[in-house]
Amino acid sequence: MNSGDSWKKVFTGWPAALPKRGYAVTTLNEAIPFKGFVVSGEMVAFDRTNPDPVGSRVILVEFASIALLRIIDPIGAEALAPFGFSGAFSANS
Repeated sequence: MNSGDSWKKVFTGWPAALPKRGYAVTTLNEAIPFKGFVVSGEMVAFDRTNPDPVGSRVILVEFASIALLRIIDPIGAEALAPFGFSGAFSANS
């Protein structure tokens, strides 16, 4: 499985209870703050929170071009279970 497959699994399996907002960072180190997204095939379309320097609000990115995802809402480790994670962040979470 390549990294694109992993990101596709994350975005297509996004739990309804988890807000669709955060920051995606591409393999070219471009940070994309988003307030929503939709998926199609091998791509995700991010609805940016603010326009970029050229005025773009929506950006289409291949899953294979995503390097990391930052979830900005406070969540517990159990919120990541749909993505295949298990366990707790700490004994207090």
